[in-house]
Amino acid sequence: MKISKKLATLAVAALSVLALNAQSVKINGIGHNNRYDDGEQMNTTYLGWNSEIGKAIFIVDQGLYTMTWNGSTLTTPEKEPPVEASEIKGNNEKEIWANNFNLMQGNSGACYVAGKLVTVMSRDEQSTTDEELFAVRKWDAKTGNLLSSEIFPKSAHLESAGMSYNPKDGKVYGLFYLTGQDLPTEITSDPDYFEDQDADMTDGDAGYCLCTIDLATMKVTPITPGLYYYNFITFAINSEGRAFALTSGGSSGYVDEEGKVRDINNNLAGAQLYEFDLTTGLMLTKPVQTTDSSTGETYTDYVSIYDHGTGYCSQYKRQAACFAKSNPNKMYWVGYINSGKGINEYGSWSSLPDKEWRTNGKYDTALYEVDITTGEATQLAKVDNRWTFSALWADGDDPSDDATEDPFKPGEVEPVEGTYIALQHAENGSIWQQVEIGKQYTYYLEPAEGWKLHSVTFNGTELTVENNTVTTPAVTTEHSKLIVIFEELTPSAIVAANDLSTPKILGSANGIHVTNAQKGDVVNVYTTDGRLMHSQTLTGSQADISLNTGSLYIIKVGTKTVKVRI
Repeated sequence: MKISKKLATLAVAALSVLALNAQSVKINGIGHNNRYDDGEQMNTTYLGWNSEIGKAIFIVDQGLYTMTWNGSTLTTPEKEPPVEASEIKGNNEKEIWANNFNLMQGNSGACYVAGKLVTVMSRDEQSTTDEELFAVRKWDAKTGNLLSSEIFPKSAHLESAGMSYNPKDGKVYGLFYLTGQDLPTEITSDPDYFEDQDADMTDGDAGYCLCTIDLATMKVTPITPGLYYYNFITFAINSEGRAFALTSGGSSGYVDEEGKVRDINNNLAGAQLYEFDLTTGLMLTKPVQTTDSSTGETYTDYVSIYDHGTGYCSQYKRQAACFAKSNPNKMYWVGYINSGKGINEYGSWSSLPDKEWRTNGKYDTALYEVDITTGEATQLAKVDNRWTFSALWADGDDPSDDATEDPFKPGEVEPVEGTYIALQHAENGSIWQQVEIGKQYTYYLEPAEGWKLHSVTFNGTELTVENNTVTTPAVTTEHSKLIVIFEELTPSAIVAANDLSTPKILGSANGIHVTNAQKGDVVNVYTTDGRLMHSQTLTGSQADISLNTGSLYIIKVGTKTVKVRI
C-alpha cells in the first residue's frame, strides 16, 4: 500500500549535540525480560500448588522494576518490591500476590498515573473467542497488588503505542491502533490519499490515531480526524503538557564515531521524534518547498518540526518512554539497539537470540535520552539482562504525581436539578430516584436465590433492615446514596467460610467500610476467580477500602468470609 506524502512524510537530518545531565534519576517500569540465552521463554520458578485458589504458583521475571541513572552508570533493573521465593512459599496471600505478576502483561500498552497502573494484553484469538481480545488489569504501582481484571472486545481498540497523563488537563492520552474504521470523507476523497489500493484490505483501514482514554471505563475517544501510517513505538507527555512519540527506524546508513546512525547525506537517521497537538490530534509540522522528481513541479509540503532522526535505530516492538517532572526537555526512552538484532554464530545480524551477548556487548536494549528541543538522542547506557518495558515513570518525579483524582474511579453524573437518591446496584450504569427534601423513603430489598442481605447504608450510615424492608432517614441533601450489599448464603470455595467472628462490611461511596473488626485482623479482597486484589493488616477496628462498584468480590476479614456484590 502506498501512502501519500500528506500522511507519511518521514523526517530527515540536522545535527546537534545533547549534553548529559549528571542529575540522578530513578526510573521505574513494568519490566519484561526480552530474550534468554536458551531462547524466547520467560524464566519461571515453581513454588507448588495453592489449594485455596486451586492453582499452581509460579514466580516469573515479569513485574515491577527500578533502575537508577546517576549521570555516568545505569544500575541493573531490580524488582521493586522484591519477590523472594523463600519469603513467599507457604504464605497463601504472598503466593497469590507473586503469582499475579504472571498477568502483568502490557503487550498492547500500559500506563502509570499517580501510583496506579493499567496494563492491556492482547489475547490470542486462536485460544479464545473473537470478541475477547483485550485483558485489562489495574494495579497498585507501589505494592504490585492487582486491583481489577476485565475483558474487552477488540472493538474497544485498546492497542496503543503508549498512554500518558497530561498534568495540564488531567486527561490520559494515547496513540491507539484503529482497525475497521470508516475514515472521514475529507480524508478518503483526497486524490493523494492512496496512490493504489490494497485489494486484500477487507477489514477496513488501520493506523494510529491520537485519542483520550478514560481509565475507569477504558473508553477510547479519537481526536485525530484521520489515521497515521507510522510505526509508533512510544508516547509520553511532559510536565508542560506537550506530547511526543517516537517511530521505529531501521539500520540502513552508517554509524559515525559517536555511535549514531547517519544516512547517505550525513543526516541523523533511525527512530524519529514527533510532537502532537492534543487539541487537534495532529502532528506539529513546518512547510518545506519540494520538487516532484517526475514532473519537476515545485509545491509546498509539510513535514515534522524535527527534520532529522534521533541517531539510533529501534525495531517495531513494545517500548516505553517517560519524562521527569523536573526536566520537561528530556525524554527517557528504553529502546532497542541495532534494531534489536543479535549476532548469530556465523557473524551475521539475526533476529534470533544472541547467546554470547554478555561477552560480545551486543545487548538488545539501552536507556536513551531524547532532547525534545532538537529531536536528537544520546545513548546513556545499555540495559543489563536485555530488559524491555511496557511503561516507565520517574520515581517521585513523574508529571502525573500531582493528579488529585483517582484515575480508576468512575466520574458520577449527577442530575442538574432536583433532589435524588442514587440506588447503587451491581450492573453498569446508575439509577437516580427523584425525591423530596424532608421525606423518608421505604424500599423492599429482594435478594436473588442463594443470597441474603449483608448490609444497607444511606449516606455512609448503616440502616436497620426488617423483613427485607428498609426506610431511609428524612432526606436532607440534594444527592444521597443508598448502597446495598448482598451476601451469598454459601460462600465460594475459593476462600473457606467461617461466620463466627463479628466483622461487618458496609458499602461506602468509594467501595467498602470494614467495622467491628479486631486490631491485627487481615483484610483480603479477592475477585471471584481467586485473584487477590487487596490485602492489609488492620491497625484498629475499622478500615475503608476503595473498590469498583458493580462487581462481585470475596472479602475475608479475620475468620469471617463473605461474597458480596456492591
